[in-house]
Amino acid sequence: MGYTISQAAERTGLTAHTLRFYDKQGLLPFVDRTPAGNRDFKESDFEWLGVIACLKNSGMPVKQIRQYIEWGMEGDDTLKQRLAVFKNHRNAVLEKIAELQGYMSKIDQKIWYYKTAIAHGTTAVHAETDCVFTEAP
Repeated sequence: MGYTISQAAERTGLTAHTLRFYDKQGLLPFVDRTPAGNRDFKESDFEWLGVIACLKNSGMPVKQIRQYIEWGMEGDDTLKQRLAVFKNHRNAVLEKIAELQGYMSKIDQKIWYYKTAIAHGTTAVHAETDCVFTEAP
């Protein structure tokens, strides 16, 4: 006997609702069912769930995750396709990180702006002096 959906949810930090959604989307073909029809998660399923959560949380669409899982279920004949999935997704994540770093730079600039204004009691300090943003706070 394996884990119930509630136990799997608790162990992974996902909700039972999320696990049911993943199942309906075809992301859990590896999960067995009990004779009563309940999902019966086994130890090896948690590695799959971890990968699914990683891909989903890092922005991969469900359709692409499903394709990756289908290839994984096919076995070694799809190793190159699965590697390509991760290489492409890595590039997409790197692009997102660069985008977020740009946003962080703007946020840091605004933090500096308001700290400087507060220290001088006015935002006019930025117009009256040579206040220039030079570093993150």
